[in-house]
Amino acid sequence: MTDALLDAVRRYAEAHADENGVAQTPIPGLRVIRETAPSLMQYAICKPLVALVLQGSKRVAMGSDSFDFGAGDSLLITADVPTVSQITRASIAVPYFSLVLDLDPAVIEALVVEMGALPVATGAAVRVNPTEIEAADAALRLMRLLDRPASVPILQAQLLRELHFWLLSGRHGGAIRSLGVADSHAQRIARAVALIRANFAEPLRVKQLAEAAGMSVSSFHEHFRAITSLTPLQFQKQLRLIEARRMMLADGAMISNAAYAVGYESVPQFTREYGRMFGLPPARDMKAAMTRMLSAAWQGHAN
Repeated sequence: MTDALLDAVRRYAEAHADENGVAQTPIPGLRVIRETAPSLMQYAICKPLVALVLQGSKRVAMGSDSFDFGAGDSLLITADVPTVSQITRASIAVPYFSLVLDLDPAVIEALVVEMGALPVATGAAVRVNPTEIEAADAALRLMRLLDRPASVPILQAQLLRELHFWLLSGRHGGAIRSLGVADSHAQRIARAVALIRANFAEPLRVKQLAEAAGMSVSSFHEHFRAITSLTPLQFQKQLRLIEARRMMLADGAMISNAAYAVGYESVPQFTREYGRMFGLPPARDMKAAMTRMLSAAWQGHAN
């Protein structure tokens, strides 16, 4: 089963992966990742997802927790949390492959109601467990739909629902169920996180966030940190810095323009906090990134 899924993912990635190694599929929320070399550290604030690793290895860190995993494992992220990730084993001969699915809260909520009362897990928003055979089988049938495009709009919904069901029934189930329990702490904090993401360049109004979550300010702080591993202010700061880095790398924004665009009023403060998060101040980080991109382009041309 795993070999068949790996083969399907490999064929799709080789035909559709972009320059970043990402192959989006016509199935909402489903994408394939392919890397042919170990990567540098990548910073992101992920939405809830599950990643089935089929070949190679990866490391993901959230706060002080770090997870190393490889072929046959599934990574689960159950909240909008900042992560640092790095592909640790990949080569041209044996690339890293994974199949990533954004979890759908509406599908999860409907399944939780149908499946009845089952344990809900709290705690860490990032987890790693072996991939269950049933989940891999449903994922394979989703990938096979892509060979028959006419079948995708007709069959994708039921197969996505089935994959969510097997994830809820497996080792990840308790953590995923927290996304589908009406008015759970996870859902309440998700409402506040959505506000921060939509208005990250604006001053943080904790009272407004607590009201959106339906909690007192003290309770909101406690549950926000339990779910995201950060305070609301730390979450906003990391979101601002990740977006500023993206603007400079992808859009070529000047350092000062990126700083002001994400809500900083002081470029020196932005530079200090950027260096603490990414290990280098912005100018040196951009220079190092350009060197890496030129090196990768040269290697790709040589190969």
